Amino acid sequence: MSDVELPSGWAWARLGELGEYINGRGFKKSEWSDTGRPIIRIQNLTGSGEKFNHYAGDLDARHTVSPGDLLFSWAATLGVFIWRGPEAALNQHIFKVKPLIDKGFLRYLIDYKSQELMTATHGSGMVHVTRSKFDELTAAIPPLDEQRRIVEALEGHLSRIDVGTSSLMSLRTRTTRLRAVLYGKAVQGEFSKPMRADENVPLEVIEDASRSLSRRKWTPPDTVGLPGYVPPDHWTITSLGSLSHSSGYGTSTKCDYNAAGQAVLRIPNIQEGSIDLSDIKHSIDSTLDLSKYFLEPGDLLFVRTNGSRNLIGRVGVVEESLPVAFASYLIRFRLTPGFVEPRWVQLVTQSPLWRQIIERYAASSAGQYNLSAETLARLPIPIPSLEAQRQALETVDYFLASATRLSSAISASELRASRLRSSLLRTAFTGQLVPQDPADEPASVLLDRIRAERAAVPKPQRTRRPRKTATAAAPAPVPTPAPRTAIQQEFQL
Repeated sequence: MSDVELPSGWAWARLGELGEYINGRGFKKSEWSDTGRPIIRIQNLTGSGEKFNHYAGDLDARHTVSPGDLLFSWAATLGVFIWRGPEAALNQHIFKVKPLIDKGFLRYLIDYKSQELMTATHGSGMVHVTRSKFDELTAAIPPLDEQRRIVEALEGHLSRIDVGTSSLMSLRTRTTRLRAVLYGKAVQGEFSKPMRADENVPLEVIEDASRSLSRRKWTPPDTVGLPGYVPPDHWTITSLGSLSHSSGYGTSTKCDYNAAGQAVLRIPNIQEGSIDLSDIKHSIDSTLDLSKYFLEPGDLLFVRTNGSRNLIGRVGVVEESLPVAFASYLIRFRLTPGFVEPRWVQLVTQSPLWRQIIERYAASSAGQYNLSAETLARLPIPIPSLEAQRQALETVDYFLASATRLSSAISASELRASRLRSSLLRTAFTGQLVPQDPADEPASVLLDRIRAERAAVPKPQRTRRPRKTATAAAPAPVPTPAPRTAIQQEFQL
């Protein structure tokens, strides 16, 4: 399968023949319950969502997950996980993996192949792996005993990396909390002097200015979603839509690294309120004119789709003119000049109370949270005078200066840890982590045995649905379970 010379005893195989990959079931909202098995969705695996829906009905064994099962999420987020919870129901877009080689080895192998899987995905911004590309990925497989030695060595090294990464995550959480506290105090007016009545900006003035730049219909603010919030005296509350003279979605053109077309910003380019240009893809179609998506100073880019409720609605402020387009998974708002600082809007929308509003707005579908431009346009934005906005932003920046430096150091350390992990996995799966033992049964023998026994198992035949008749149809015969193969018995599957 490859011209690469393999270590002694190793052999090439396709990822699809190293295990059985069972896709989850699509549960309808009408089937959700407060009791029964928890339904495992992608956000429950990644930690971005701890709340479970439940299913109380009968469930096929294929879609039942037991503690210790190996799972692989193949849409929105690529990831390999060992299920540590109780018996559960498997949602769609996740494979339950029944390994035909060492389970730990296959777990790390899929993790290692994730970068290759990323290049095999399709979509302009969201990750999605097709089953055929997943199955056809080639991998070098060592003898079974060496697989186990590799797993033992990997777990020793990776556990130390995981401890360091956990400490970094703890520090990042503390800086995130500090930012939330400061933003919350700013929207309460604690970082700016009290306003006089004559400093108030009338709503009509803002709305008339926005209408003069466009024909947009005035959008009333959704102040019902602000329970308990009392703006400081003489502050105005209007909607994001009324503060903006235009908004819209980005391009859906396909992009890739090193493509010849126009640079396109994606979700990863929105970082901590700013635009990060360090990870850029380009349009594959080099003839496509994307100039209408170019960015101007003061533009706000909102993340409108994400697998994590915590990240939905994240916003970045464009600081300078950029001949760069933005992807359709982002929404751009252009503010009417003269009434509000773009960074003030970013601060407000990322403060704790507004984050609750955005997360409540976000509709969930197939494990993804989504926002629309119309929904975001209704967001209420409290507006003090420009002087008060700038005063609050200056105070927040002062307190966040050290946190920002710490955040940069954390990011650099996380990058080093990620590279170290990748290097360790590459060493393991090229036969350089542990020595080969000539006494080991060659991997080719194991693979031949797997292929032979899989070929001997009869494929289930599809049966046509009986036609509807006036009389009751006879019950369908209960299928006899396929006999357990020697491979399944060997690995206690």
